[in-house]
Amino acid sequence: MTLLLTAFMVAAAGCSSGGDSAGGSTGTGTEEQAAGGTETPKIGVAIYKFDDTFMTGVRNAMTAAAEGKATLDIVDSQNAQPTQNEKVDLFVSKKYSAMAVNPVDRTAAGVIIDKAKAASIPVVFLNREPVAEDMNKWDKVYYVGAKAEESGTISGQLIVDYWKAHPEADKNGDGKLQYVMLKGEPGHQDAELRTKYSVQAIQDAGIEVEALAEDTAMWDRVKGQEKMQAFLASHGDKIEAVLANNDDMALGAIEALKAAGYFKDGKAMPVVGVDATAPAIQALQDGTMLGTVLNDAKNQGAATVALATAHSLRVRRQRRKIRVMTLRMANMSGSPIRKLRKTTLPTPNNSREGRPSYRWRPFFWAYGREEPTWHHLICWRWTGFRRVSRVCRHLVR
Repeated sequence: MTLLLTAFMVAAAGCSSGGDSAGGSTGTGTEEQAAGGTETPKIGVAIYKFDDTFMTGVRNAMTAAAEGKATLDIVDSQNAQPTQNEKVDLFVSKKYSAMAVNPVDRTAAGVIIDKAKAASIPVVFLNREPVAEDMNKWDKVYYVGAKAEESGTISGQLIVDYWKAHPEADKNGDGKLQYVMLKGEPGHQDAELRTKYSVQAIQDAGIEVEALAEDTAMWDRVKGQEKMQAFLASHGDKIEAVLANNDDMALGAIEALKAAGYFKDGKAMPVVGVDATAPAIQALQDGTMLGTVLNDAKNQGAATVALATAHSLRVRRQRRKIRVMTLRMANMSGSPIRKLRKTTLPTPNNSREGRPSYRWRPFFWAYGREEPTWHHLICWRWTGFRRVSRVCRHLVR
């Protein structure tokens, strides 16, 4: 049995250039208390479907990683993009701090990004990478997922090692590896890349290959079993290896192979999957699965929560912006303050020559005199961690 590891990646369309550092912002709420709030960030999480074995592992990892750092609202999109869009609308209406989305259809991510951008809610996609055009729509779009090229390459290498160690695997003695392929959903980057690079790895090892059959089983165990039954009915003992884009489909294929008399009385079939789920590990121990490639659910879940939490805190600080309150104003001449009125601070758009220009809030309540007089205005602004006082001079009319 073989279990191998593939790396995972965190990609960002762009990073905010604001002065607030994201580091350390995934704590247990201390920073929020210092900023005047006691609540941890609320993150909406939409999973493409709950009954996917690998994504169940990711969900559990996210829940564990968020403990004490963020509140997660995890919902099931039921493998329907319209349903997921409705869930995203709900997150937006609840004004969540960030969203983490495992899209049903990676090509439909642009709609989700548009909604997130309009509401200024950072969004982290996981496991299914949106197309580059959508990722470039906004600088607060991120992606966490495995490097599918490596998963495919390692899958192919597992078959190569078995083929070289077992000459009897070449059943018809033609020197060619006749294989069948169970693919994930069409258009999914993991399905396409794992398929391509697994076959390429076998060819790079100098082994000639022949694809007897290739079909999609949509990452599903039951569909994997059905497709494998069809492959066996069409090709029988001509099949010399089974490559599957994930463990669930590989396990489905194993069930079909068992029903056909494999894995007993010396009748073997090399079956390779990806994900290293618990059922797949058990199949390795039982000797029915040749190998699987670890798709790190734990760290993908943790990285997703870390990204969403860090950038949600950053946005929440930005939303507070500069809150200016006039606490006190003293007349420099010592004259009594006569009346209360609303005054507009000069800005680059409305300042007059010789007057100072401030980029503060456009207006505030100020005490002023009838005649022009210079005053000291004691202004405060909120930075997200502390209040900083400034003494501002302004000519009040």
